[in-house]
Amino acid sequence: MTRDTLVESPLRCPTPLVWAERVMCDPLALLNDHAHLEKKAVSNALDLLHRWPPDGDGRLVQHWVATLTGVACDEAEHLATVTRLLARRGGRLSKTHQNPYAAALRRLVRLGGSGELIDRLMVCALIEARSCERFDVLAGHVEDDELARLYRRLGASERGHYAVFIDLARRIAPADVVEARWSEMLDAEAVILAAQPPGAAMHSGIE
Repeated sequence: MTRDTLVESPLRCPTPLVWAERVMCDPLALLNDHAHLEKKAVSNALDLLHRWPPDGDGRLVQHWVATLTGVACDEAEHLATVTRLLARRGGRLSKTHQNPYAAALRRLVRLGGSGELIDRLMVCALIEARSCERFDVLAGHVEDDELARLYRRLGASERGHYAVFIDLARRIAPADVVEARWSEMLDAEAVILAAQPPGAAMHSGIE
């Protein structure tokens, strides 16, 4: 990981290099987990597409739809890329998948109130930011050139997606409200990540 990447990341808990060494002990399991994350990212973008602010003006709604449609298309392309690579290397996409990290983040969402949509956007932003950071770690330290190129390319894309979700939050709520909640969510994400078990998964823990 470069020093510039560390500066750009909003995350409170950087991933140590030992994480990359451990998850690359089972690259097919990591690719399978990665594919499921891309599949869920498509679903999340499409779900948010139908949740535009009820009091949004026409321009906001148009921007909302165009932005989330673009994210969904990007994530679908990533899903296709990863599943092809997984199959070519002798793996297969599992029917079931669990991501306790993402599940814990979603429990932070304040349901039923005015903050629900903001929280949903921030959960997506956190997942994208953490995925981006871990792609950067992998790209800089895996010995497999094909995987390094893949992770480098996807890291840049996920960085853009993280910024998109935060931008959408700032378009529908006052800046001070967004920044205060974002700080709370970043603190919570660091605690959640630290509680994750180790394993060949993009959002796994260290110990």
